[in-house]
Amino acid sequence: MRRVLEYLCAGLLALPAPAAVVHEVFSAYHHIQVRDEAGLRILSFNGSQETRMSLVNHLEGHFDYTEYFHIPIVLNPGLSNVLMVGLGGGSTQRAYAYYYPRVRVDTVEIDPEVVVIARRFFGVLESPQHRIHVADGRVFLRRNPTRYDAILMDAYQTGRYGSDAPHHLVTREFFQLAATNLTPNGVIMYNVIGTLGGWKAERVGALYRTMKTVFPQVHWFAAENSMNVVLLGVKSREPLTLPVLRQKYEEQRKRQVLMPPAMAVRVNAFRTNVPPAAARAPVLTDHYVPPTALR
Repeated sequence: MRRVLEYLCAGLLALPAPAAVVHEVFSAYHHIQVRDEAGLRILSFNGSQETRMSLVNHLEGHFDYTEYFHIPIVLNPGLSNVLMVGLGGGSTQRAYAYYYPRVRVDTVEIDPEVVVIARRFFGVLESPQHRIHVADGRVFLRRNPTRYDAILMDAYQTGRYGSDAPHHLVTREFFQLAATNLTPNGVIMYNVIGTLGGWKAERVGALYRTMKTVFPQVHWFAAENSMNVVLLGVKSREPLTLPVLRQKYEEQRKRQVLMPPAMAVRVNAFRTNVPPAAARAPVLTDHYVPPTALR
């Protein structure tokens, strides 16, 4: 009996610490929860994880797809201003402030409650280099005359079928608008929740095909620790290949430009082939966004 009790006690000691909810609120858009679990601070909207951040090092613990948002720095060493649509817990904004303090970042977030939580629980700071605008991303682009070197898209809403990008941010008309807000060699990076050949592959294919109607080049990176594909739309017609991207990364490294430690791995995830689902996927427009392309 004593041995049985010892095993039971050992088992109990091995159980992970329970999650601690540190904040919870219902906003106009989400049921928002902030909790600490296994050394991570997690932000969730309606039960879907949006941000992870290490409680020890706020630059670590996040989903690896957020590091693909550093590719514009590899492509353009003179990059000076960036627009990010979607704040969440501010993983990308914290990283840009640390690695590239000279780059000015405008963040657009539609939910004011998310802005309050990002400041209070995720250490997101505002400064002359980082301004937060509470607005709809498409309306902001239409009203703001600023030309950006890069636009980073990570705006999601949750519904019956999980997290989806809002319809008005996935159409050809939206990408045409975004292109007018980019500098001549500017790029757009779009986080798509889905996979290349399985779960939600139709969504990846539809976003790829729609972006391709506006941008001469569309390429992609697949995340390793989550089901995300980040699409890269390039305004320049100069062919971008993996050897070219590697060469640009090496030039930055030799110049001792500070970048995330895993950046070489992220660069090597660059792919130029057409995602399989794109061949049968529809082009999304303001008048045609079939639900099957987004589930």
